[in-house]
Amino acid sequence: MGKLVRDKIPDIIRANGKSPQTRVLSGQDYLRALDFKLNEEVAEYQVDKSLDEMADVLEVLFTICEARGYSVEELMEHKAEKQKAKGGFKEKIFWEGNK
Repeated sequence: MGKLVRDKIPDIIRANGKSPQTRVLSGQDYLRALDFKLNEEVAEYQVDKSLDEMADVLEVLFTICEARGYSVEELMEHKAEKQKAKGGFKEKIFWEGNK
């Protein structure tokens, strides 16, 4: 039972006098771990609502983007296109269905 951690975490653990046991993931194992990590970070944000947790969510999301073969620039361009076509969420519109 382990979890995906940021790249410098093993070094931080070593600096505290401990010996972390790690392995490098690849392929589907890496993608599954990233998806799980995204859920973990979103859950932490839901509790905390802090800028720190928002940054963690964004870091994982950007990493997922690249792991799936896209660039962060492509993601941001796609986001801008969707925003232009459908808008964002700034107007706080809540849809309650159709009559």
